[in-house]
Amino acid sequence: MTLRFFAAMALACLLEAQRQPVEQAWELLAKGERLQAIRLLEKTIQDNPRQAEARLMLGSVLMEEGRREESIAQLKEAVRLRPNSAEAHNALGEAYNAFDDPKSARASFEKSVELDPKLAVARVNLGMVLLHAGEMDTAAMHLDRAIALLGHSGDAAYPLYLRGKIYTERGQVEKASSTLTEAVSLQPDFSEAWSDLGNARKTMLDDAGALAAFKRAVEISPGDAVAQARLGTQYLAAGQAHAAVAPFQEAVRLSPSDQASLNGLQRALREDGQEQQADEVKRKLAELLRAKDKSDQNSLIAVRLNNEGAALEKAGSLQEAVEKYRQASELDPEHNGIRMNLAVALLRLGNWKEGLALLRDAVRREPVNAVLKAALDDALAQAPVEFGGQGKSRTPPKPETKD
Repeated sequence: MTLRFFAAMALACLLEAQRQPVEQAWELLAKGERLQAIRLLEKTIQDNPRQAEARLMLGSVLMEEGRREESIAQLKEAVRLRPNSAEAHNALGEAYNAFDDPKSARASFEKSVELDPKLAVARVNLGMVLLHAGEMDTAAMHLDRAIALLGHSGDAAYPLYLRGKIYTERGQVEKASSTLTEAVSLQPDFSEAWSDLGNARKTMLDDAGALAAFKRAVEISPGDAVAQARLGTQYLAAGQAHAAVAPFQEAVRLSPSDQASLNGLQRALREDGQEQQADEVKRKLAELLRAKDKSDQNSLIAVRLNNEGAALEKAGSLQEAVEKYRQASELDPEHNGIRMNLAVALLRLGNWKEGLALLRDAVRREPVNAVLKAALDDALAQAPVEFGGQGKSRTPPKPETKD
């Protein structure tokens, strides 16, 4: 036996030792013991920080748990350890996409496809991101390649579904119908594909086929508000108002503020002779529209107040600016830009506690916003230690007073 043989044997034993904890983690996940699997993977990485396979698996599990920072950190390190691994880049891209960072996801998927043009899952993921970005031609190219690579298998159903969306967007309804039919034949429980197939058949004036597809979508996924509303609409089109009531009611229950579903329910009830119930739905719809109008008005006023605050801040009137920002934020509490302006103005006044709390909340709402993250990092670098910062404790400056 040669030294090369013994070296190869030693390497094989090492790789087997590295695989064992990962296989054990898979077994734990299969039994639903996620916490135990995470702990095992963390211990494996602690013992061997260069165990890229464990990092890939841990990062993916943490992604499913919604733990963004930890997930991406593990997957980034896996990519660093395996820079030429298409699978590693694809896994990182999936995490970025799961945490609503399509720009970073796209870069990772593109790198994955570059490293391995035959990695079908990366092609599908890239096609999906491009489709959402409105780049139909490039998306179609990657999806077609993925479909060819996957062949006649269940895994091809999802890229076929996405391809059907592109055909629909381009008005190629017959091709959309054919593609979606193939998707549901490969994966019969694909409710979204059945629902889109119903829409395609409806456009082709195949009412019976559309109704059958919508029914199947609802049977598979009764909690899908869109599928329920589409089924109700098809029943109405077929003159079956009584049958339309139940799916519309379910659609409204699942999505109470959807105006189209409320309108459909009102019409179905009225055509079914249920006038009192229809009037009740009409009142709810009117209340919803009034609330929306008020919300729209508040948003406009909030933008005006925010702009006034920015002008005051620029002029050096910080306290007055804070009041304007606060009023704007109360009118439109979901506007993260206003929240950031209020936070920064408070920090400039020396109100570290509230300012940092608002800035942290802004970053939590938009974790991929680099501007927000940079503002928080800068604030923490200056903040006194008693507020969780790295700066020295100091007396906050006195608010500006008017003569």
